[in-house]
Amino acid sequence: MNRIDGRKWDELRPLCITTDFVKFAEGSVLIECGDTKVLCCASVEERTPPHVPEGCGWVTAEYAMLPRANRERSRRDIDKLKLSGRSAEIQRLIGRSLRAAVDRSLLGERTITIDCDVLQGDGGTRTASVTGGFIAMALACRKLVEAGVLAQMPVKHFISGISAGIVDDCPMLDLRYAEDSRAMVDLNCIMNERDEIIEIQGTGEGRAFTLSEQQKLVELCAKGNRELIARQKEILGEILK
Repeated sequence: MNRIDGRKWDELRPLCITTDFVKFAEGSVLIECGDTKVLCCASVEERTPPHVPEGCGWVTAEYAMLPRANRERSRRDIDKLKLSGRSAEIQRLIGRSLRAAVDRSLLGERTITIDCDVLQGDGGTRTASVTGGFIAMALACRKLVEAGVLAQMPVKHFISGISAGIVDDCPMLDLRYAEDSRAMVDLNCIMNERDEIIEIQGTGEGRAFTLSEQQKLVELCAKGNRELIARQKEILGEILK
């Protein structure tokens, strides 16, 4: 079937990544996946939460959508006096994904917080946050190494995230909102540069899906993640070597 924007079924949206987008964060990235735009900022603190073992660092994330990130204004979470369930679930996903890319013993007793603020949402905001958040985190770590704070990079491997789905019984990569809103099946996949899966979130929203359909969607995500990680390496260089 023909997609709304003319892409092939296995093609990513146009990707634009701008590093050092803000002045004060230790690492910052504006990532644009089609019309989805997310600002990711990494901040470093010389302390860790109480539950973190002695000698280890911590990586966490916060996620929010600005009021006019979508077609209609949404209320800020602070107006509701609590974080929305969706935002809480997404920021836990981002935090888990980024921690999987770091040797926390090499990070030392410090915390890196990645703030992911959606400036404009058109599908795939959580996976864009992981992809952009990783770059922001790596930039912050590289700055710590260059300053002599860390002896070596604590980043173990590159990671990225992408979505795929089944729309009108057709598997598609990197759904925009108009496709995602009609998807029978939606799947988000976070992977590392070794093609290893860190996390999968798959939902049969319009119908159940088969194991072979799941495998097809994972293969699509693997293709997309390889392309995203290749782009990350262009930006960051081979920081793990």
